[in-house]
Amino acid sequence: MSDLTVAVVGATGAVGRVMRDILAERSFPAGRLRLMASERSAGTVLDTGFGPVEVEDLATVDPAGIDVALFSAGGDRSRQYAPKFAEAGAVVIDNSSAFRMNPDVPLVVADVNNDAAFSHNGIIANPNCTTMVLMMAVAPLHRAAGLEGMVATSYQSVSGTGNSAIAELRDQVEWFTQTPQALIDGGWEEPDHQVFTRPIGWNVLPFAGSEVDDGYTDEEMKLQNESRKILDIPGLLVEPTCVRVPVVVGHGIAATLWFRDSLTPDQAAKLIDEAPGVQVWSEKTATPLDTAGIDDVLVSRIRGTLGESGGISLWAVGDNLRKGAALNTIQIAELFL
Repeated sequence: MSDLTVAVVGATGAVGRVMRDILAERSFPAGRLRLMASERSAGTVLDTGFGPVEVEDLATVDPAGIDVALFSAGGDRSRQYAPKFAEAGAVVIDNSSAFRMNPDVPLVVADVNNDAAFSHNGIIANPNCTTMVLMMAVAPLHRAAGLEGMVATSYQSVSGTGNSAIAELRDQVEWFTQTPQALIDGGWEEPDHQVFTRPIGWNVLPFAGSEVDDGYTDEEMKLQNESRKILDIPGLLVEPTCVRVPVVVGHGIAATLWFRDSLTPDQAAKLIDEAPGVQVWSEKTATPLDTAGIDDVLVSRIRGTLGESGGISLWAVGDNLRKGAALNTIQIAELFL
């Protein structure tokens, strides 16, 4: 299998960088690695675990001979180029939202619904990073007790928006540090911003994504619709709220879950802890900082519901650049090895 040609599309972005690292860390059997990005990055030579590789211009690249194409270049580029790569014979695993709700494209979380990957027609979709982290905790409980509904509130790091968002957070934290008393007394001055419509430094934005229908955002609708598709529960009741927080890496979700069959907190903890790719932390509360750079999703604060008994409330957090994006993409590719 070492003669595989693997392409990373969007190789210079936040997720693309992690994809390059994980391919080497997991000794993915690539005989040749090709890196692709926009014209602006074309010609740059990047050091990788497979040696130095020159970045190619996606707009002019010839996809012939590529076996696996890992896409993280945004929805517009995926819609334009992913079908061309698939037609040329590549298995495309796409990290954007372009194909997730297409009924002919499987939406796969590795270790949750692996079998779905094998029904592909050239393209496999990677779920939204928030949905993915939550599914790692929810799927083991659903298999045992039959999930019927959930209320989920996300606390999403800025890296989910890309490198520019990380830079904006850092700049704004520094800006507000110059006048710390204004954060207490008010009268602070608006920092420069390009990515978020309100300040993210020392702040929380209860509006992650773009508004779509009835006051909800696209991030919130992804949490509903993708959960239904991954778990194959078309009628799953989901009440989502997505929040952006001043964290560099790590998406957290506080969720309350109701099932066909009641679960105790001890039963839920055992089911989750025995599942691959997820850890239960009972001695201390898992935080985004704990997830940075690791593969597993961490679950804490597993407890029974107060108002209606038999449900479970929990906190799940994971590195959105790894399991939430790059790692899952590569784990899907590994299914075919």
